[in-house]
Amino acid sequence: MSFLYLIIFIISFFMLVYASRRLIKSLTKVAKFLGWKEFVVAFFTMALAGAIPNLSVGLSSAMHKIPQLSFSEIVGGNIVDLTLAVALAVLVSNGGLSLPSRTVQGSAVFTLLAAVLPLFLIFDGTLSRADGLLLILAFIVYVVWLFNRKERFSKKYDHVKGSMGFKEAFKNLSALLGAIFLLLLAAEGIVRSALYFSEMLNMPLALIGILVVGLGNALPEIFFAVQAAKKDENWMVIGNLMGSVIIPVTLVLGVVVIIRPIEIVSFSPFVIGRFFLIISAIFFLFFLRTGKKVTKKEALFLLIVYILFVLAEIWLT
Repeated sequence: MSFLYLIIFIISFFMLVYASRRLIKSLTKVAKFLGWKEFVVAFFTMALAGAIPNLSVGLSSAMHKIPQLSFSEIVGGNIVDLTLAVALAVLVSNGGLSLPSRTVQGSAVFTLLAAVLPLFLIFDGTLSRADGLLLILAFIVYVVWLFNRKERFSKKYDHVKGSMGFKEAFKNLSALLGAIFLLLLAAEGIVRSALYFSEMLNMPLALIGILVVGLGNALPEIFFAVQAAKKDENWMVIGNLMGSVIIPVTLVLGVVVIIRPIEIVSFSPFVIGRFFLIISAIFFLFFLRTGKKVTKKEALFLLIVYILFVLAEIWLT
């Protein structure tokens, strides 16, 4: 039985990665058709596609009455995005990630605030429906601010060749719906497997969510960030990673909490995760705002932070 659940767990993650890539491919073609800018495409198209696994796991965990799995995997995923994903993208780039844009600098500040907001809201041990509404409101505020910036981002997204007629649009829509179905199916497999291993190994479900599910759900944005960094598409890298932090921790978590409020019984895994998430967010902001770029030395530091986080969760929980 354990081997069966292990196979389901692994296959579900592969399905998440495959379906997310299919989703991104379809959405980017629509983005070109609409004439969006690179950062906006990365934030809303790539990151929103990347957030669908978070939403899938969140909805499934809420229906199984274990919404704390959603909260823990979002915390873990945010740490991965702000440390491991940034570090790998910088290390494969030619000269680090350079982003002097004031809008991106402002987005970095909001990324920090969004990442730590749920951590303060849950100090009383509960994320209530009112907290969920506040998280969704935070997302709306950022979106309004983003689209009211005069800069509106300089570089137009034009990485998809060819035009898109009705036939191509219908094809992309069908692929999109198929990818969403696979994501939902994969999420169900992940939630059921995580619950089984938590009970069998007598491990906190939150620990599995933070370390394993969080990393697995972050694989699509890691893959995209590395590929974009190789092409020196810095706007795409940072837009994707910021969106991958902000969207799950505000919009996705807010929706999950409204469906089923989250009560934390054991704070041990979350104390470590909370500490490292705050540290990761602060250093990410600091590195991005000093010299307006993230260097390879700073990337190595972020990589060390992630390794320390994993070791601390394993040894101290």
